Amino acid sequence: MKKIIEVYYPIILAFLCLLYSVGLGLSGNTEEAQYTAHWPGTILLFAIAIRQRRRDYNSRK
Repeated sequence: MKKIIEVYYPIILAFLCLLYSVGLGLSGNTEEAQYTAHWPGTILLFAIAIRQRRRDYNSRK
């Protein structure tokens, strides 16, 4: 279970942020929902960038 969380934590975090944004939208806080709707994509992009840099660094060793 720990290995799964280590690998998929960005996806889990992005999904939680998506649920948070949907919850804000359903509760009538549309401006806040629009702001937080950008978080999941940003989290996933940073995760891709970090993993790519880590892979490049490890391949140079």
